[in-house]
Amino acid sequence: MLKRLPLTCVTLTVLAVLLFGGPAHAANGSVQCPPGQKAEPNSGVCVLIVTTPGVPATPGTPVTPVTSGAPASPQKCVSPYSGKEVPCRDGDSWYSNALGCYISLTHPQPPKSDSLWNLHTDGAIYDCYTPDLISGTRTYPLWSATPPAGPVAPPDPAQLAQQALSLMRLKAITVGIVPDPSGVGLVGMPNWMWVTNPTANTWGPLTRGASAAGWTVTATAKVSKVTWNMGDGQVVVCNGPGTRYQDSYGKQQSPDCGHTYTRQGAYTVRATSHWVITWAGIGQTGTITMDLTNTAPLTIGEAQVLRQ
Repeated sequence: MLKRLPLTCVTLTVLAVLLFGGPAHAANGSVQCPPGQKAEPNSGVCVLIVTTPGVPATPGTPVTPVTSGAPASPQKCVSPYSGKEVPCRDGDSWYSNALGCYISLTHPQPPKSDSLWNLHTDGAIYDCYTPDLISGTRTYPLWSATPPAGPVAPPDPAQLAQQALSLMRLKAITVGIVPDPSGVGLVGMPNWMWVTNPTANTWGPLTRGASAAGWTVTATAKVSKVTWNMGDGQVVVCNGPGTRYQDSYGKQQSPDCGHTYTRQGAYTVRATSHWVITWAGIGQTGTITMDLTNTAPLTIGEAQVLRQ
């Protein structure tokens, strides 16, 4: 439950700094990578390009914003109430010398209509806990554009999630299809599509973690579905890897992922795997989506009927 401090001098000073500070600073081959990634040569592996954006200048009257990151000094935490040194970290909470309390992300986050947001749409609501306060409310919520500073303030968990994702080296699926791309299929005959030899990094699930300054974010990726663009204007969505065709199936339709062409031609089949990556750490959770595509050529002809 959110608790609010009485309107004391200390509270008003802290809230004035926090609520009225400035705005938040902000395939090779047939494998296609999404924006922000590049394919490593001859590997078919999409690698994320992670960069740290610069901080734009803030126009207007200078203020003292709450900032993130670890200051060069001091590298110890001291309570302004007792004057004693205190641990700089307590689980997912970290100590802010500037605020004199332990900081943690409020969970769950209050709706944006709550007055705590003070009309802000960026940043987050944090809990400020002061264990050695002699009197008054020890825990109160506050808004901040970025995690309040402290010697052990955590890194951005979303950035760590992206780093964990880059370690997965996810790939597009290997296309399995009948008729075989090296041969010719027939109009009206069923086609079967499937994921050939699915592995952890072509189908999932795959879990990786990334750490910085003692904080860890763990991400898990798996394919939710595969969209098959058959090249004739038809799209087939398969929620599983499909069933591999065997000669014993004859002219049967695929039970879960198939298509039938109605006219002859040369087609390019595009199989797009839709990845869903969920991550958690440093008191936050999130979801990342990624689409990876592989292709296969397909030739469809018509059966010739011989008449005597």
